[in-house]
Amino acid sequence: MFPHRLTDSRAFAIARAMLDGFNRHYRLFRATSAAAKQRFEQADWHGQQRAQAQRIEFYDQRVNEAVDRLRQEFDVASLSMDTWQQAKLHYIGLLVDHHQPELAETFFNSVTAKLLHRSYFRNDFIFVRPAVSTEYIENDEPASLPTYRAYYPTRETLQATWERIVTNFQLEPEFEDLARDCGHVVQAMLAELGGFRLRPNFQIQVLSSLFYRNKGAYLVGKIINGFSETPVALPILHKAPDGAGLHATDGRLVIDAALFGEDELLMIFSYARAYFMVDMEIPSAYVQFLRSLMPRKPRHELYNALGLQKHGKNLFYRDFLAHLRHSSDAFRIAPGIKGMVMLVFDLPSFPYVFKVIKDFYPPQKDTTREQIKGKYLLVKQHDRVGRMADTLEYSNVAFPRHRFEEELVAELRQFCGSLLEEDGDMLVIRHLYIERRMIPLNIYLQDADAEQVEHAVIEYGNAIKDLVAANIFPGDMLWKNFGVTRHGKVVFYDYDEIEYLTDCNFRRVPAPRNEEEEMSGEVWYTVRKGDVFPETFGPFLLGNPQVREVFMAHHGDLLDPAFWQGHKERIAAGHVHDVFPYDASKRFSLAAGARPRAQNSPPRPLNR
Repeated sequence: MFPHRLTDSRAFAIARAMLDGFNRHYRLFRATSAAAKQRFEQADWHGQQRAQAQRIEFYDQRVNEAVDRLRQEFDVASLSMDTWQQAKLHYIGLLVDHHQPELAETFFNSVTAKLLHRSYFRNDFIFVRPAVSTEYIENDEPASLPTYRAYYPTRETLQATWERIVTNFQLEPEFEDLARDCGHVVQAMLAELGGFRLRPNFQIQVLSSLFYRNKGAYLVGKIINGFSETPVALPILHKAPDGAGLHATDGRLVIDAALFGEDELLMIFSYARAYFMVDMEIPSAYVQFLRSLMPRKPRHELYNALGLQKHGKNLFYRDFLAHLRHSSDAFRIAPGIKGMVMLVFDLPSFPYVFKVIKDFYPPQKDTTREQIKGKYLLVKQHDRVGRMADTLEYSNVAFPRHRFEEELVAELRQFCGSLLEEDGDMLVIRHLYIERRMIPLNIYLQDADAEQVEHAVIEYGNAIKDLVAANIFPGDMLWKNFGVTRHGKVVFYDYDEIEYLTDCNFRRVPAPRNEEEEMSGEVWYTVRKGDVFPETFGPFLLGNPQVREVFMAHHGDLLDPAFWQGHKERIAAGHVHDVFPYDASKRFSLAAGARPRAQNSPPRPLNR
């Protein structure tokens, strides 16, 4: 029960200190995100990558600073629970006119969780539920930008309007031919919408900040006409001297494509891609706008996509608790081949899996828990190029014991005992990862018809090639370590053996020196740390004749060390991978009649 009076003067000071910590965090976060515009204009791709990785660390740094300050100034160990409750009430009061109240609430939770025992993780002391509304927040300062701008073209002024929309972002490099590009946008728009009649409310709404990621800047908005709303995104890129790629820039910009509809935007905002850099005063307003474009996208994934992954975690956990209250099925060991490093379980009614690092591993797995956690952090900080699933990392998660199958409890005790606490009717797991459930690729292939097998194998090879081009060597490339998404994309999700490509030494298998070596089932040549022999992948991957035929037709180069060495050399020379999170056929620069790469025909989902 909350106190009737706010009588402890320390409570307000504690609340103020926590909010100071959050405000400092968001200033730094926003400054880094805003600087993405300049990095894009200067084609500073390596700087963009560094900033994306560094920004992820900002939050924990500010939380730790706030914790240290509270311990030094308030002797928090001696504070009563009444004081903590009063601190929360004061904090709510400070958020009444705040522009990021939901993020500030999450920050309060993060700080408090480091100071209080988990038995106090309830709404009296932390924000189990939001306390401050994010609806209709506006920045009333005279110089502030609105969340979005609205434009009202006629059919005759469509091209001129698109030119004005793009020009209003004030990008420093000139466009090669903005009129030409906007003409392409209008043509694509008319093809998408057909011979539509302009209704009185016809307008184009565009978010006021561009979305920066990798080597692209994305304009995001929607076209409203009558009762229809059509999402739209325009990728803006630096033009290469030859017009065919992004390996260099001639200093000018181009609109690369026009993307329409929810499915196109879902691919851009996929959980398998790096977070965007976006300059936002009011993030909740951006999320509200984006949800109007992608209503199937959970709010937590939108916050994640905007780089606000800590609040995304908070929202996800609220959704998870709500699902637990309204379901009755049991947690179980996840279907499929059991991993050697991770114990994986799921709740059949919930579209996610839970992964716990085991206490011990077979001899062939030369690793530690800290090294594995480092691999997962590497993935979060790295460009995931649409091929590595995002993960949510949690500590001290309490589950209702009666919802666990006994077989799962036994395995947790056997393999993850150091991370398991049994507290009355609760099971507490001290550290785990949660990620989207996918159909394991090996299981998908077992049930697939010939067409699905072909598409899945092509996608598998393309996934590896995308990872390689982004300086990632998957390590364990077995089919079971890849999954098929609901959109039919093949995505990698087993990270305990990933390495930077540039840290690997790709070699050919030496020729045997004599008949004894040739006939030996053992390795007769020296293998050093970091050595990889691509020729040896085949026996593990291509036992199925149908799979082998497709693989060799499309991706036989993956068995050639020269393929890997060539990419390693390009990356070492400073090349940054071109990432197009949309169908190649959408690109305005694609020659008429050119065939897009095979990955653009993803495998059809199985009827399951």
